[in-house]
Amino acid sequence: MTAYTNISLGLKKTQETHPYKRALVYPAGRDKNGRVLYSQMTFAQLEKQSDQLAFGLERIGILRGTRTILMVPPGMEFFILIFAMFKVGAIPVVVDPGMGIDRMLQCLQQGKPKAFIGIEKAHLLRKLKPGFFTSVNRWVTVGKRWFWGGYTLDQLILPTDDPYPRAHTRRDETAAIVFTTGSTGPAKGVVYTHGNFDAQIKQIQEHFQIDPDEIDLPTFPLFALFDPILGMTAVIPDMDPTKPALVNPQKIIEAIENHGITNMFASPALLNRVGKYGKENNIKLPSLRRVVSAGAPVTPANIEQFSTLLSGAAQIHTPYGATESVPVISIGSNEILAETKTLSEQGFGMCIGRPICDTQVKIITISDAPITQLHDDLEVPENQVGEITVKADLVTQHYFNDPEADLLAKIPDSDGTAWHRMGDLGWRDSKGRIWFCGRKGHRVITKEETLFTIPVEAIFNNHKHVFRSALTGVGPKNMQTPVVFIEPFSTVNNLKELINELLELAKSNPLTAKIDHIFIEKSFPVDIRHNSKIFREKLAVKAQKKLNR
Repeated sequence: MTAYTNISLGLKKTQETHPYKRALVYPAGRDKNGRVLYSQMTFAQLEKQSDQLAFGLERIGILRGTRTILMVPPGMEFFILIFAMFKVGAIPVVVDPGMGIDRMLQCLQQGKPKAFIGIEKAHLLRKLKPGFFTSVNRWVTVGKRWFWGGYTLDQLILPTDDPYPRAHTRRDETAAIVFTTGSTGPAKGVVYTHGNFDAQIKQIQEHFQIDPDEIDLPTFPLFALFDPILGMTAVIPDMDPTKPALVNPQKIIEAIENHGITNMFASPALLNRVGKYGKENNIKLPSLRRVVSAGAPVTPANIEQFSTLLSGAAQIHTPYGATESVPVISIGSNEILAETKTLSEQGFGMCIGRPICDTQVKIITISDAPITQLHDDLEVPENQVGEITVKADLVTQHYFNDPEADLLAKIPDSDGTAWHRMGDLGWRDSKGRIWFCGRKGHRVITKEETLFTIPVEAIFNNHKHVFRSALTGVGPKNMQTPVVFIEPFSTVNNLKELINELLELAKSNPLTAKIDHIFIEKSFPVDIRHNSKIFREKLAVKAQKKLNR
């Protein structure tokens, strides 16, 4: 096991090496000519201000082990807060506000927090819904404090030049509780240890070969947390992070060109929107060294489209993982476009690449039941579809106060650690690459066969009018009727003709030959975080009504 460095010490090391390099850049408005005005902070300033805030947090009793709700959007205050919390050893409880107020409140209550740090709107919410915050006894407002009491962030930034004596946290100590969005099941609190974060940062740096001279555009806010540890300048994009599918592509391109962005994280929905605009306007982005896209399957067509904006050796990387374990597998666009794209279009699944660094991956027999021990006979042969399980130092080991979820998602190993069941299906080829075939819970089991979403949908996605498709099933398991929904690129004039063409396409391929029901949807319901994962469960309800079952 490699030496362990916690996040706050990582910032200290970066500050010592690059004290006057920009750590953060934030859009703060526009001048009379429409040019963006930026606010910025160096690594030395971030280190000092997070020290000053750490003293303030300690003074009001936010200490090592204090579970603290953090409801602050990406920006200067977020970064100062998160590093101050790591310095005192407090535990941020992070919930994606895009999941909806009711579900968000339930997650916050489930986290059993003792403190609450949030913007004005967040405090207004907790006053309107006080029953969800009965465990909280310390309040901090980022902005103006109105009638709800507590402290303001400004009151807690103490005027001192003394370095804060950071908490000496252990590798296995809880560092944060990050709730999944629940887009593929109930939202769960993922327990990150300081060791998990350390391993995650090291794996990202080693695999993507990130240099300290780089500038990042993290369009998913939590990924920005790692930038200061990697020595990268983080340029916060001018966008609503909860709606990447609606991003203004001109603002993303503007940020890339203004700052010479070398690294960008983008959900598939954002990648598609910016790529489409860039290709149509013949835009090139020569500063980009790499683009990282994750959060949902990234189609070869989406990759091919955005690749037209890149220059030289720049690639689009599509790392695979989940809130509980990311990144664990990855592949670059060169290999996808040269080799795996054609096979994906034929229904082989989506190639997600090879295990990263020391990550171990096993493909095991598909089962919906708990597994208490990983026997060799559970592994399926090469080329056979099974459930993807992973093990690495970055893989989280359990959920917060949720033993039932632990039982279903974790498999204890003999060394005291656990394998994580991804809940995804895939197979391994002769080159050691993993091919993703869809979520385990989305497979359709008929009387005669089992259909997997990604391979089946690829056949329909080949049609020129199809933007994307979704397989779902109606009826009890082992007797389901397969149904495919189609989201066209644009309004279809003759629906009957399109459906007939798609039925003919289905009959021409053994993967889809027994699909007789195809329906057109104007737009699919998708997840709130990345706007890319399709809610097939909602489409299944529609399918049931359409078939009157």
